[in-house]
Amino acid sequence: MSNGLTVAQQRAESYERINRIEEKVDKLAEAIVALARAEEKIQTLTSFSKQQSELIVGLGDRITKVEEMVHSNASTVGIINKIFWIIISTTAIAITGLITLQ
Repeated sequence: MSNGLTVAQQRAESYERINRIEEKVDKLAEAIVALARAEEKIQTLTSFSKQQSELIVGLGDRITKVEEMVHSNASTVGIINKIFWIIISTTAIAITGLITLQ
C-alpha cells in the first residue's frame, strides 16, 4: 500500500467521492430541469406577448376605420342638417308670404 490506507479505507473514500459526484450530478440535473421550465415560460410569455401585440394592432386598424366612418357620417349629418334648415326656412317664408298676401 502506497499511501498507508487499507483496501477497505480506499473503497470507503471512493464510495464517498462517488456519492459527492452523484449529488453534484443530481443538482446539475435539477438545475437543467429548472432552466428548461424557465425557458418554456419565457417562450409562452413571448408567444402571449406577440398575440397581444397583434390584437392591439388589429384594434388600432379598427379604430382608424371607425374614425373614417365617423368623419364621413359627420359630413353627411352636416349636409342633412343644412337641408333641414333650408326646408324649414323655405316653409316659413312660404307661410309668411301666404299670410301677407291675403
